[in-house]
Amino acid sequence: MTRYLITGAAGMLGRDLQKALAGRDVTALTRADLDVTDRDAVFAAVADHDVVINASAYTKVDDAETHEEEAYAINGTGPENLALAAKAAGAKLVTVSTDYVFDGNGSSPYAEDAPRDPINAYGRTKAAGEELALAAHPDGTYIVRTAWLYGAGGPNFPKTMVKLAASHETLSVVDDQRGQPTWTGDLAERIVAMLDADAPAGIYHGTNSGEATWYEFARAAFSEAGLNPDRVTPTDSSTFVRPAPRPSYSVLGHSAWQSAGLPPMRAWNEALADAARNGVLEQHDNPESGR
Repeated sequence: MTRYLITGAAGMLGRDLQKALAGRDVTALTRADLDVTDRDAVFAAVADHDVVINASAYTKVDDAETHEEEAYAINGTGPENLALAAKAAGAKLVTVSTDYVFDGNGSSPYAEDAPRDPINAYGRTKAAGEELALAAHPDGTYIVRTAWLYGAGGPNFPKTMVKLAASHETLSVVDDQRGQPTWTGDLAERIVAMLDADAPAGIYHGTNSGEATWYEFARAAFSEAGLNPDRVTPTDSSTFVRPAPRPSYSVLGHSAWQSAGLPPMRAWNEALADAARNGVLEQHDNPESGR
């Protein structure tokens, strides 16, 4: 029987990975259980496992601008440690990355082999993690890039919008950043399907299909929560200046799934409707909620 190890198991994706792997032999470790920056601890944890799924990450995008060394340790060194340990154990490694490895200046979906060109510290650390993991275990490493994650296990954008509706008559949301809202439930199931299909190692884009702006995403969340979407009004990024610059275009292409014999993930609005029916828009705060 295949033995799975999940790191970052208390986050949104980590929790949904445990659901997607229900009934299988799974070791689920939180950040408190395993420090991925500790190479000896990582080797000990990975031993005797066949598949490692790394959902552990430093996800505080703005804080990474002034704490890049700390972010690099988790997002860069962590995947490298896991890749080295997986290679030593003869295991596969799936490590979750991000759209932020790209500069966001594109106008068509980024291909899996598009050059990395991050514009903030968080993106640099995640890009480093990709490169280090692939170099350490090229034949057994799967990079799954995702974006705009939301799920039941932690605070996230659609739940925040719905929560704010209780105290704000209207909400202004940026309409000049475009990406792909992605439900962690769908992503977890896709990662498991990829492994079950014995897909070739490499880079995959694990985002729901289609695209939207944050404004459109917020309106959809309002609608799913039974709220009037016209209470959400559009604005631009200059209204919300933050320490870390954000990519303006974060749409990812999905051609790698074809080589794995899998279709692209379903449309983001279909996933959001399903997620809402499963209670995802309800508040369940959790600090380990990153991508």
